Amino acid sequence: MSEDNDGPAPGHVRVRLDLSYDGKDFSGWAKQRERRTVQREIEDALRTVTRSQRTYELTVAGRTDAGVHARGQVAHVDLPQELWAEHGDKLRRRLAGRLPKDVRIWRVAEAPAGFNARFSAIWRRYAYRVTDHPGGVDPLLRGHVLWHDWDLDVAAMNEASQPLLGEHDFAAYCKRREGATTIRTLQELRWERDADGIITATVKADAFCHNMVRSLVGALLFVGDGHRPVEWPGKVLAAGVRDSAVHVVRPHGLTLEEVGYPADELLAARNKEARNKRTLPGAGCC
Repeated sequence: MSEDNDGPAPGHVRVRLDLSYDGKDFSGWAKQRERRTVQREIEDALRTVTRSQRTYELTVAGRTDAGVHARGQVAHVDLPQELWAEHGDKLRRRLAGRLPKDVRIWRVAEAPAGFNARFSAIWRRYAYRVTDHPGGVDPLLRGHVLWHDWDLDVAAMNEASQPLLGEHDFAAYCKRREGATTIRTLQELRWERDADGIITATVKADAFCHNMVRSLVGALLFVGDGHRPVEWPGKVLAAGVRDSAVHVVRPHGLTLEEVGYPADELLAARNKEARNKRTLPGAGCC
């Protein structure tokens, strides 16, 4: 079934998949011709282990870009009831034997009524990891941590993050897509340095538009290293247009950590609500 439908077709079961992947060698989540993607790997493995003649298409909570990792990604797939009855309890182990080692499925379960991996989600939480250590990045972490060759002031980055919280039109921090809104509710944006000098940005919102997290991180790093004043990211947001001074940081520092869903009895309502195109009060119409 299409992701625009509310539930599985008659005779089908909606199955929730919880998964993680190292994005280094993937051209993102979504299927692309002649490119290796997470979606294609899982769909091919699913077809193989269930000995199916057709491909069952996945719907995902958040389509990550090339090079972006995921620790807590969620997807769903609609399978015929007889196929689920035959393979369901063995599916996770069989997929583990068929999938490449840079993608793992940790949980396979029948989804509750009204569940849609994309539209039922109420928030997504990402982490972006960076270090300003003068020696660079620990070689064992180099695939997941960005090296920033300037000292970073974490307090200044946290101060600059405050005006970005809440519901705004994030057009200044997003790559526009035809027919899509750039209005989002940013629920959390904070920076923390750990004992090893790794600085992690926690970024949580109801949803994200294309390049939004990496653009926000890029702007805040400019504040942290003193190239821009604390007020600058908020002024960029208020301007409402894409700013060429906002640098989209490299993808390897970014990980989708977790996707949040409401209680089962609220899934269907959230599914319906999330499909409505959003506007800001008093604004025309992400």
